[in-house]
Amino acid sequence: MFLVERKSLLFLALVAVSLSACTTKVDARPPAAFTLQPTPVLTPSAFPTRPAYAPGELVDYIAHSGDTLPGLAARFNTTVEEIRAANPHIPADATTMPPGMPMRIPIYYRPFWGDPFQILPDSLFVNGPAQVGFDIETFVQNRPGWLKEYRAYAQGASRSGAEIVQLIATNYSISPRLLLAILEYRSGALSNISPPDSRYPLGIYDPNYADLYMQLVWIANRLNHGFYGWRTGDLIEFELANGKLERPDPWQTAATVAIQFLFSQLEDHAGYQAAIGPNGISRVYQTLFGDPWTQDIPHIPVSLQQPPLTLPFRVGESWTLTGGPHTGWGHMWPWAALDFAPPGVESGCVPTDRPAVAMADGLVVRSETGVVVLDLDGDGDERTGWNLIYLHLATQGRAPLGAQLKTGDPVGYPSCEGGTATGSHVHVARKYNGEWIPADGVIPFNLEGWIAYNGKNAYEGGLIRNGQRVIASERSILASQITAGK
Repeated sequence: MFLVERKSLLFLALVAVSLSACTTKVDARPPAAFTLQPTPVLTPSAFPTRPAYAPGELVDYIAHSGDTLPGLAARFNTTVEEIRAANPHIPADATTMPPGMPMRIPIYYRPFWGDPFQILPDSLFVNGPAQVGFDIETFVQNRPGWLKEYRAYAQGASRSGAEIVQLIATNYSISPRLLLAILEYRSGALSNISPPDSRYPLGIYDPNYADLYMQLVWIANRLNHGFYGWRTGDLIEFELANGKLERPDPWQTAATVAIQFLFSQLEDHAGYQAAIGPNGISRVYQTLFGDPWTQDIPHIPVSLQQPPLTLPFRVGESWTLTGGPHTGWGHMWPWAALDFAPPGVESGCVPTDRPAVAMADGLVVRSETGVVVLDLDGDGDERTGWNLIYLHLATQGRAPLGAQLKTGDPVGYPSCEGGTATGSHVHVARKYNGEWIPADGVIPFNLEGWIAYNGKNAYEGGLIRNGQRVIASERSILASQITAGK
């Protein structure tokens, strides 16, 4: 929370004003099955031409939901200090910027800036509040395409096409509407009655990603990589198929950059330009779901703060930090998770009698193979408010769906269930309104005052408190052990 002082009052006043005012081979060919009927779409306004700005020139910017000063500094090639100097109303303890707030940002020109056309607002990228009430099964069944009859084995069960989309949307926390729009654009899944004639319906020709579920896993990993890379400022450029370097326009939304990054991996240069323009995925999305810009309700509030959390094991116990910040789900970014292993589990997938525990009071809203999700606002929906994700919990002893847990209550026992693991451990991560919260950032993972920090690579890094560091290691060495409640 901001302190009620002069700067903060001015900051919040500006918020009110602004809110009221404002190695895999892929098929680069356009899908023959893409048969959307002509439909009215928004006519995009003329795109601004970005000049070669003078060094440090101040430019106008309207804050997007979830923007942070470090992310903006990376995108505009400036520093947090220079942004603060140009915007003295921003309090020192600010984390996320107020959506819609006007800002002045010092910019330092970079060549090869990309297309400024914005495809999607950030609130419609995540599987968050905007997706509540959307019935995927009904939507798919009301379309003539092949997806309505599709059925395949995915993650331990036979599932319909709609169930597969729901599974990806839930696990990766990506909007099911966006996934459906991509499916339609790449394969005509909602409009073409003819089923795919191969195991690679999205044109990703990799035997490790055969069939619809794995094709969508490939898609979801790259979408999240682009979205969170832009959010944090770690992804400010990528290479296109023709070898051209592209730096996304600094004014872009994270959702648009996610889609740009995905199609840079899927298409040749001509296909990429078509996909990210007004008649590409944007047109498909609008045809299916309407104008996204009239549906944008900012989902990350001003200066978001993490609620108090304990370490995920019992007071007095010493566990090993086996994984520093790494992906919350899947591969690539965001690095939103930490791993802990109980004593007596030096290596291998062996049972333990030491449970992982609730880091805060909450309601169990998902309990399935390897996974428990704890909803901290108690509304029963993991797409809203703060949620804690526990992964690799054993089936036996796992907290049941609907259980109301208090801080310190058992959630389940560390194991190797629910994904790839080399030893029994628990993986924990955070989401707010459907958005993964990076472990190291302006809202760091804070467990009893232990603050997560990134390493050079995923799983490296560790925790720090009052100058004392706990360094992540798969070996149960003293430097990697941490004691709860101490």
